Amino acid sequence: MRQSISPEPPAAKAGKPSLVGMTRGEIGDALRALDLPERDIRMRTGQLWHWIYFHGVSDFERMSSVARPLRARLADHYTLARPEVSNEQISSDGTRKWLIRLDPVDAKDKGAEIECVYIPESGRGTLCVSSQVGCTLTCTFCHTGTQKLVRNLTSREIVQQLVVARDRIGDFPGMTPPDNGLLPSGEGVRAVSNVVFMGMGEPLYNVDNVAAAIDVLTDGEGLSLSKRRITVSTSGVVPEIPPLGDRSGTMLAISLHAVRDDLRNVLVPLNKKYPIRDLMDACRNYPGLSNARRITFEYVMLKGVNDSPAEARELVRLLKGIPAKINLIPFNPWPGTKYECSDWETIENFSDIVFNAGYASPVRTPRGRDILAACGQLKSETEKVRARARLMGDEAG
Repeated sequence: MRQSISPEPPAAKAGKPSLVGMTRGEIGDALRALDLPERDIRMRTGQLWHWIYFHGVSDFERMSSVARPLRARLADHYTLARPEVSNEQISSDGTRKWLIRLDPVDAKDKGAEIECVYIPESGRGTLCVSSQVGCTLTCTFCHTGTQKLVRNLTSREIVQQLVVARDRIGDFPGMTPPDNGLLPSGEGVRAVSNVVFMGMGEPLYNVDNVAAAIDVLTDGEGLSLSKRRITVSTSGVVPEIPPLGDRSGTMLAISLHAVRDDLRNVLVPLNKKYPIRDLMDACRNYPGLSNARRITFEYVMLKGVNDSPAEARELVRLLKGIPAKINLIPFNPWPGTKYECSDWETIENFSDIVFNAGYASPVRTPRGRDILAACGQLKSETEKVRARARLMGDEAG
């Protein structure tokens, strides 16, 4: 494991908002604030969009197709700053975890922090993004669930995570990626090709900002990710599942982890509000569901808790009629947890039962365990930051 502090990033100046992360509509409004003629807004928005999201520029002067006077006006009122990366950790397997400090959203905000994880694999690279600071849920096996919800992320803050990642690993045109053999390579292969909303937070409790961010991520003239390469994972916010499919058309993942309501009530307390039967009904009605767009069901393997052959067979029964694959996740330990990972033989037996019933059941290889970047391990330093701020306030008083 290597740990480092990032070099000083381009920082937003006081009173100057950054255009990075904005939607097309927001960029258009920013141009209107400069009193550009309405007839020019669409064209200028398209120019800025291409420079910001396709080229990843951090200096208005690099926008060669934008008239010099407009570049100067833009620089007077806006920046192209990214949020600060206050800490970077690199795992021995190439996984990278960034602690990102967000700009304060109001006078009471001390500057929250989130974690974002990049996982390089053969032929693709996956970025795991956060949708909230902390989490509103309290899943007992998940480290993030021990951190209270601070606030939702804006769509801009969600998009900025991908921009930061592409900056850090040289994934914009003209950049040179690190030559360490840990990034995917090949003609036409982007270092970040997939995005999963599996970081901090419950995406469907912030669905409007998540959907707006997805619109930016998938715009073909900018970041240009395929909707089939974006997966939104939910613990089961049932009423928001169909609207997500209608609006965004992304892939869906369900954090299931149990096949009985009594056990899922403990592991995923949201189940008390939206029990398994209701969740399965919502999955069967997910817009666009087909064999080509299967739902992924995530199932963390907890020793002696949910890993018996009987539970594997019940999982198969539950998913009958749903085009699906099951990701079996060896439990990733974190300080203070009461759970243990299932034995490997138990995991293989569970996988065999599911596979023999006709479902793909890969066992997810744990990545980034040595930097607490694996599934269920994310928990930012936000609580420590807030505690220090309270302490300083007490001392000042």
